[in-house]
Amino acid sequence: MASVTSLTASVHQRLADALSAALPEAGSADPLLRRSDRADFQANGILALAKKAKANPRELATQVVERIDSGELIKEVEVSGPGFLNVTVTDRAITENLAARYADSDRLGVPFAQNPGTTVIDYAQPNVAKEMHVGHLRSAVIGDAVVQILEFTGESVVRRHHIGDWGTQFGMLIQYLIEHPHELDHEGGEVSGEEAMSSLNRLYKASRAVFDSDEEFKTRARRRVVDLQAGEPETLAMWQKFVDESKIYFYSVFEKLDMEIRDPDVVGESGYNDMLDETCRLLEESGVAVRSEGALCVFFDDVKGPDGNPTPLIVKKSDGGYGYAATDLSAIRDRVFNLKASTLLYVVDARQSLHFKMVFETARRIGWLNDDDVKAAQLAFGTVLGKDGKPFKTREGTTVKLEDLLDEAVQRATAVVREKAEKMGLSEQEIVENGRYVGIGAVKYADLSTSAVRDYKFDLDQMVSLNGDTSVYLQYAYARIQSILRKAGEARPLAHPELELHAAERELGLHLDRFGETLAEVAAGYEPHKLAAYLYQLASLLTAFYDKCQVLSDDNPAEVVENRLFLVDLTARTLHQGMALLGIRTPERL
Repeated sequence: MASVTSLTASVHQRLADALSAALPEAGSADPLLRRSDRADFQANGILALAKKAKANPRELATQVVERIDSGELIKEVEVSGPGFLNVTVTDRAITENLAARYADSDRLGVPFAQNPGTTVIDYAQPNVAKEMHVGHLRSAVIGDAVVQILEFTGESVVRRHHIGDWGTQFGMLIQYLIEHPHELDHEGGEVSGEEAMSSLNRLYKASRAVFDSDEEFKTRARRRVVDLQAGEPETLAMWQKFVDESKIYFYSVFEKLDMEIRDPDVVGESGYNDMLDETCRLLEESGVAVRSEGALCVFFDDVKGPDGNPTPLIVKKSDGGYGYAATDLSAIRDRVFNLKASTLLYVVDARQSLHFKMVFETARRIGWLNDDDVKAAQLAFGTVLGKDGKPFKTREGTTVKLEDLLDEAVQRATAVVREKAEKMGLSEQEIVENGRYVGIGAVKYADLSTSAVRDYKFDLDQMVSLNGDTSVYLQYAYARIQSILRKAGEARPLAHPELELHAAERELGLHLDRFGETLAEVAAGYEPHKLAAYLYQLASLLTAFYDKCQVLSDDNPAEVVENRLFLVDLTARTLHQGMALLGIRTPERL
C-alpha cells in the first residue's frame, strides 16, 4: 500500500504555499512548523522572513492566513504574538489520516526512505574462547535495533560481527589442545552453550598454568603462533575447533537476547588475513603510511601523546606483526569495494573513539572513504554502571557475566508476571514465556531508552517495574488493549471521521500520526532512544485517554465505541511495530 502523508507534512505544504503567495520573492520558504501546546501546530518561520523582507511580521502573518487553502484539513489558524501562526486541524482530518494508516497493516503508512543505500553495520563482537560479559551488551542491543530500524526504512543492511578470533593467545591454546587432543570432545548429542563455555574455560586455565610454569611448552606455543599465521593445516584445524566451540556459546547467549545471529554474518579478524599485506603495501606506496623506527605508521597533526610528540596509528609493527589498524583498514576495503557499502557503521565502545577516528582518516587519505559516496561513523556507546554509579562489577569485583545478568533479569520478570498470572488466567507455559519476553525486554529497553553515548545505571528493580519509563509499562499498555479488544464482543474497530473527538483522542491521534516522522529521524541519526521516547509518550497518552474516554460503555453510541476501538487498536499496532524495531516482544496477555 502507498505511504500516508502525515498531518505535519500536509499542514506544512499548505503554509508553504500560502507563504510563497504572500511573499513571492521568498521562493519556497520554510514555515518552520512544529507541534505546540497552544494549538496542534505552531509555525515560527514568518519572523525571519519578515525581517529579511523588511516587512511587519504580524502583517505578513495575516496575509499568509488569508491565502491558506484550509480545505477539510485546517480548522483554524490564529496569528499569535509577533507573528507566530497557531494551527488547529479538523477532527475529520485526524481520523481519516489514522484510518489510512490503519488500512496499511504492514507498515502503518510509514514511507520508505527516498534514496536508500547499503549500510554495513559492525556490532556484537565477542572474543573466541572468552566469556561474554556486561561490556558486550550494548554493542549487541544497540546494533540489533539499528539494523531493524534501517531495514524497515528500506535500507539494504549487511550485518558484520567482527569477532576476536586471531592473535598470539591462540598459540598457547592450540599447542595445549594438540598435546591433550580430547579436551574439547563431547560425549553424546548436542552441546549447550554453557557446556561449550565450560570446556573453553577449563582448557584456557589448564593451558595458562602450563604456559606459566613450563618454559619448553612456552617455546612450543610461540612457535605455534608462527604456524597459525603461516596457515599450517593441523594448526588451522585446531584453531577452527576453538572458533566452532565458541560459536555454540555465542549463539546461545544471542538466543537468550532474542537476537538472530547468522553464520555468514560472522566475519572475524581472521577473515581479512589475506588482505593485510596488500593493505600495508597500498598505504606505503601512496605515502599515506611511512616507516618509523621499523614500523609502518600513519601520523596526524592533532593526535599527540602526553609528551607532546605525535602518536601514530601503527599499521604494521617493527617485528612484522600486524596491528588492529591493518585489520580494520582491510575490513574497510572489503566493505567498500566488495560489499559496495555507502555507509559503514561501527557500534563500538566510546573508549575506542580515537582509534576509529585515526582509521577513518587514514581511509579517507587514501581514497577508500569520502563523505560524498562512502561515509563511515562510529556509533560510540557509554558504560553500563551499577547502582553505585561505578562500572558494573560483581560483589567480588569481577566483571559481570552477560549470561548471569540475563538469567537474573528473566527470573525477576517471571516473578512479576507470576504475581498477576492468576488474575489473567495465564498457564505456566505463558508465565515462563512472558517472563522471558519481559525480562529481556527490560534489559534492552533500559539500554535503548538512554542516548547511546551516555552511561546508564543497571537497576533490575527499576527495569521490571510496571511504573515509569520501562518496557514493562509499554508491554502492559499493549496487553491491556488486547484485553479490551477481546472483551469488545460484536463491536469492531471502525473509523468514523464524522465524529467530534475528545481532547484526549486528538492528542493520541496526533501522536500516532508522528510515527513515520519519528522513524525517519531515528534512522537518519542512528538514535534508537528517540523511538523509545516516542513509544513511552504514546503509552502515556493512552493512559490519559483511558482516564477521560471509556472505550466499552453501554452509554456510548455504537459508532463512538467503534471509533475508540479503532483508535486503541492502531495504538496497539504502533506499539507492537515500534517495540519490534527495538527488538522487544509484546505479549498478548500480561
